[in-house]
Formats: sequence, structure tokens, C-alpha cells
Amino acid sequence: MTALAPRFPGDMPAARARVRARLAAEFLTVPVDTVDRYVCDVWICAEHLGVEATPPVVERIARERLLGLIHSEPPSSRPH
Repeated sequence: MTALAPRFPGDMPAARARVRARLAAEFLTVPVDTVDRYVCDVWICAEHLGVEATPPVVERIARERLLGLIHSEPPSSRPH
């Protein structure tokens, strides 16, 4: 299955970059590529479901998903 490329109208690439930068600064242990993938995925999913994909909505949902990723790691793999 091929991945869909997000289509961001107008200022959306800049908005996506700002969301990605904020989340990357918050989740320093998560690779930036992973953060970007989560942001892109949330944006596409929101639009697919008919939800207005605004930067605050995308950031909030992506943050929750990233928290889930962090909390799903076994304690032995987390940095001390």
C-alpha cells in the first residue's frame, strides 16, 4: 500500500513545520522524522474524517500519540 502525500493548502507547510518544531522540542528522545510522520499522519487522518485540521488540533492529537509512544516503551529502554 502506498502512502498518501499530504496536500497542505496555502500556509500549511509552514504551519506543519511550526507544529513539528514545537513537538520535536518537547519530545527530545523521539527522532524528528518520527515526530514529522506523526504530525503528517494526524493531519491526513483529521482531513479524512472531515475534521478541520488546524495546527492546534493537529498538535494536540499528535502530542497525545507521541505520549503514547513514549509510555509504551519498556522502562529498561528509557534513558536514565
